[in-house]
Amino acid sequence: MTGSPIDFFFDPISPYGYLASTQIEALAARHGRTVDWRPVLLSVTVLQIMGLKPVPLTPLKGDYSRDDKHRLASLLGVPLLEHGLGGSVSPIKSLRLFMALKARDASLAARYARRLCAAHWAEGQDIGDVGVLIRVAESVGVAAADVHDALHDEAVKASLRAAVDDAVALGVFGVPTFRVDDQVIWGVDRLWMLEHWLTVGAWTPRGTDAADTPGTTWPAAPGHPDS
Repeated sequence: MTGSPIDFFFDPISPYGYLASTQIEALAARHGRTVDWRPVLLSVTVLQIMGLKPVPLTPLKGDYSRDDKHRLASLLGVPLLEHGLGGSVSPIKSLRLFMALKARDASLAARYARRLCAAHWAEGQDIGDVGVLIRVAESVGVAAADVHDALHDEAVKASLRAAVDDAVALGVFGVPTFRVDDQVIWGVDRLWMLEHWLTVGAWTPRGTDAADTPGTTWPAAPGHPDS
C-alpha cells in the first residue's frame, strides 16, 4: 500500500455511516490506501457543539432522510432496515469496545466496527445492549470476558473521549467524514469526491465522461445531510 491512510470517522448510530462502512475499504484498496477507522459521537458534535436536533426529529429534513437512506442503500445494493429503535440507542459502550480492540489490533477493530454497523442497520439489533455487543464481538473472535473488561476500563473510556476530541479538533461534525491528505470530505454521497481526489490529487475537472472517475457511480451534485 502507498500513500497516507484514509481517516474514516464513523458513529454506528448513523445509517449514512453504515452505508459508507460497506464501501470505504474497497475504495481505499483501489487507490493503494488503507483505512484508519476513527470514532466520533454525533451526540457531541451535532447535539452539544452545533446545538441541532437529531436529523430524524428535524421537520422536513427528517422526512427526507428517511427516504434518502433507503434510496442510497438500494443504489449500493446493501440491506438497510428501519429498526424502530429511534434515538434510544447509545453507541458509547460499543465505541469503548472499539477503542479497546483498536489498541490491541487495528484490523480486528475494523472488522468489529463493520459488523457493529451491520448489526444495527442491516439486522435491526440494539447495539447499546451488552448482550448484542458480546455477540458482535464473538463473531470476530473476541471473548465475552474481553468485552466486559473493556466496558469498565477507565483508560478505554479516556481513549474514547480523546478520540472524539481529536475528531472535533479536525473539524469533523457529521458522519461519515473522510480525511485524506489534509482534505476533509463529509457524506456518503461524496464518496465520488473522495475517489476523485485519490485519482487526481486536485480539485480540477477530469472531463465530461463519467468513466473518467473509476469505480464510482455517484453524481457530482449537492447531497443530503449525512448525520
